Amino acid sequence: MTTPQLDSVTVEPTTDATSAVIWMHGLGATGHDFPPVIPELGLPNGHGIRFIFPHAPSIPVTVNGGMLMPAWYDILAMDFDRRVDEEGVRRSADQIQALVEDEVAKGIPAHRIVLAGFSQGGAIALHLGLRYPETLAGILLLSTYMACDAKVETERSDANAATPIFQAHGSQDPTVLSGMGQAARDRLIAMGYEVEWHTYPIGHHVIPEEIAAAGTWLKDRLPPA
Repeated sequence: MTTPQLDSVTVEPTTDATSAVIWMHGLGATGHDFPPVIPELGLPNGHGIRFIFPHAPSIPVTVNGGMLMPAWYDILAMDFDRRVDEEGVRRSADQIQALVEDEVAKGIPAHRIVLAGFSQGGAIALHLGLRYPETLAGILLLSTYMACDAKVETERSDANAATPIFQAHGSQDPTVLSGMGQAARDRLIAMGYEVEWHTYPIGHHVIPEEIAAAGTWLKDRLPPA
């Protein structure tokens, strides 16, 4: 079965694209949510990074009374374990993988691609990033957690065992509790991943200091070719 292509907002660099960041939004948002942060990343002129911000499809979300909204997967319960729709997680991961492979087909190798995401979008970035069969440049995670983690040790790819991970979380987050982000961090470290962890006294959103830190990390991952 062919994986349906996601619509996306694409922001091209001022020079030829030599790398890419595929950045997923959170629940109820769209691909228009994060393009405004690009100038706040502090990237150098001529960075050559193409930014792709895909739109999640609209689906009924159980914890919101079945309301139809953009979502990467259904959330079944708002508890610490954050029970989710595993089929939806895997379907969205397949759709993002298709975007990665589209970039590779355009001439950008996997090791010059970063997967990024906020909240639900971060869960998809992490799920796919740990399992993608070719080495990626990095995984950037904002206010998120590990979804469908029961099989991660057996499903993860050796190709990304050393892929750097940036993780930031608000210590006052009422939506995705900071403990959920810390649990993901600790699980990743226990599996041998390199995690750069940041915490900020904020809720379920991002702030300029956080984006600047992500930009510093991103410059190291995707230097101009």
